[in-house]
Amino acid sequence: MIRKNILLLSVLFISACTSNLDDLNRFIANEKNKPIKPIDPLPEIRPMELFEYNAHDLRDPFSNDLEEKNDVTSETELAAFENGEGPDLTRRKEFLESFPLDSLLMVGTYQQGDDYWGLVTDPDGTIHRVSVGHYIGHNYGEVVSITENEIAIKEWANDGLGAWRQRDAAMALNEE
Repeated sequence: MIRKNILLLSVLFISACTSNLDDLNRFIANEKNKPIKPIDPLPEIRPMELFEYNAHDLRDPFSNDLEEKNDVTSETELAAFENGEGPDLTRRKEFLESFPLDSLLMVGTYQQGDDYWGLVTDPDGTIHRVSVGHYIGHNYGEVVSITENEIAIKEWANDGLGAWRQRDAAMALNEE
């Protein structure tokens, strides 16, 4: 009985599959009869604008002015450039030199005798005591003076050509 039902269903399914493609042929004929849309023309190519560089007597933007000693303005910087002065690279670094100067905060001072001590916090929140002569920051900064509101620092900056230049920096009191 099951075989007969399966055979009957198979015959029904096969008879349902006809090869009547009339509607498909009609659709293709309609599409072929439609007018063809024209293709848009290519955009017009504009000629390239020429630029003439007329600043021959001005500073060359691709030159390295640090190679020329004429750009050094002050006498001390010229002497430092010629003599090869710079920080003492052989001395042992202090703990606060492992942090960039802008990540350190001055939070106060205290006076012991005639000396001012500055209180500086590192990014971890630890408070450190600094005095004149201590080193601080990545650029070999040496503390040169401490007042109630500011710590003055002299830093050494490498110009990339092997010469060092000294510059001033400061940390102001953070009043939070």
